[in-house]
Amino acid sequence: MSEPARKWPAPPVTESRKSALREYGEAFAVALALAIVLRTFLIQAYKIPSGSMERTLLIGDHIIVNKLVFGLRMPDSIFGLTPFAGEIPYGKYLFQLERVHRGDVVVFVYPEDQTKDFIKRVVAIPGDVVEIKNGMLILNGVQVDAPYTHFEVGPNERSTSPRDTLEAVRIQPGQYFMMGDNRDRSYDSRFWGPVSRDAIEGRAMFIYWSCADDSSPLTCFYDVRWSRLFHPIR
Repeated sequence: MSEPARKWPAPPVTESRKSALREYGEAFAVALALAIVLRTFLIQAYKIPSGSMERTLLIGDHIIVNKLVFGLRMPDSIFGLTPFAGEIPYGKYLFQLERVHRGDVVVFVYPEDQTKDFIKRVVAIPGDVVEIKNGMLILNGVQVDAPYTHFEVGPNERSTSPRDTLEAVRIQPGQYFMMGDNRDRSYDSRFWGPVSRDAIEGRAMFIYWSCADDSSPLTCFYDVRWSRLFHPIR
């Protein structure tokens, strides 16, 4: 006569729940760590808040920036703190890869407030001589008439301010001269000087979202500039 089937006790419900919670917690921690690493060293999303880069970039454009293209740069801080500042080179490149070229649209640390990021175009690199005459960029003695340049002020409205007039200056090693494509509505190197290589965080790649009304997340989802999506930034 065969023995009756043995009934094994069910595992404790509390242990199963703890195991599931631990797995979810570990997965979330890994995902968060990967997101922080990606945002710090590889790519980062930015939103354009002003018209200084019109018409290349418009207010409400959301862009992706390649932060590894120029090398591996340490963040300026860790959640606003700089522990072991004597040992960790915050805001410096550990190693450099591609050179920064004239014409690159880059994100960099604003020299007058290092908690802010600016986006401008590199118009001069080390060794170049920059001059502004009547609002026009003179580079190494030659006037630059680039197709991306946008003006809102006529020749008769020019002044002697740095926006329109700047004496010739040679860009020193490790320095880069930045200007907005909207030359009449940009606060840039004409006012506060060149930017260091270490301050440059990455190169703008493409527009991944664009909304004409970005006053709220809701309006940004239905007032979309579809023609600008995935448009490369040049």
